[in-house]
Amino acid sequence: MEHNEDAGVYRLRPDLAIIQTVDFFTPIVDEPYLFGQIAVANALSDVYAMGGTPLTALNIVCFPTESMPLSVLREVLAGGLEKMNEANVLLIGGHSVDDEEIKYGLAVMGIVHPERVILNRGAKVGDLLILTKPLGSGLLSTAMKADWADEESQKAAINTMKSLNKSAAECMINIGGIHACTDVTGFGLIGHLSEMIEGERIGVVVDCDTVPLLPGLAEVVENGYLPGGLYRNKNFFRSKFEQTPSCPDWLLDVFFDPQTSGGLLIAVDRAKAYELVEKMHKVGVSEARIIGFFTDDFEGKILLR
Repeated sequence: MEHNEDAGVYRLRPDLAIIQTVDFFTPIVDEPYLFGQIAVANALSDVYAMGGTPLTALNIVCFPTESMPLSVLREVLAGGLEKMNEANVLLIGGHSVDDEEIKYGLAVMGIVHPERVILNRGAKVGDLLILTKPLGSGLLSTAMKADWADEESQKAAINTMKSLNKSAAECMINIGGIHACTDVTGFGLIGHLSEMIEGERIGVVVDCDTVPLLPGLAEVVENGYLPGGLYRNKNFFRSKFEQTPSCPDWLLDVFFDPQTSGGLLIAVDRAKAYELVEKMHKVGVSEARIIGFFTDDFEGKILLR
């Protein structure tokens, strides 16, 4: 826990460990079925980020029974179950409480070989940095709530949030040469990169023009549809990065944007990186990109260029 790992790992025997994690939140889209899909994809992501395979899940539900029809809850749970089936995860129970605001997510159990656990630290000098999903889901979710985002941007944001990190994780595990991994969620790209290099004798360079982005983000930022978490991330991690003139200010806001069900952020041996991206593209992880590299030129800093 001292390194803000994505999940807990408990070794059962020399060749088997379990991974445990939990995540749930309030709706970020209006459609109950989509909300269920996104919540489950998000909850499973921590297991994938640690190189594990999710096996079972427990539903966590808060629901206002007095003010909302149960048909809404049925749709949320149906969407969640559809994603669990896609991930080959077995739903074995859950718990619900009567609450004023609907919330949904999962407690997840997965497995991993104890010697193959992937932590969010351990990147080596010369490793390349891969991001598997486009950024901007927090910004577009905020714009969607204000009925401002266009149809193309809304569709792209929903599709990326409900997409599992399963295929990306399987490619990562099979290729080898992975030194660190995390998923990009509430702390944004800058925050999760900061976790990867904190206390390590390395820094990281991000080539801003290579980072995959959801459509329409410049306009969303310029019109002020910024989630509250973006400001918190910016204030907390403001000392962790250096920005060159080639990285515009609106893009900096995107890098601090808190993501829901974001992609994997992977430190991989340079000799394996291009092959890994190619394999991800072949299995449908089409937005996976090499976005930078780790260096010993400066320690504990992120250079945005």
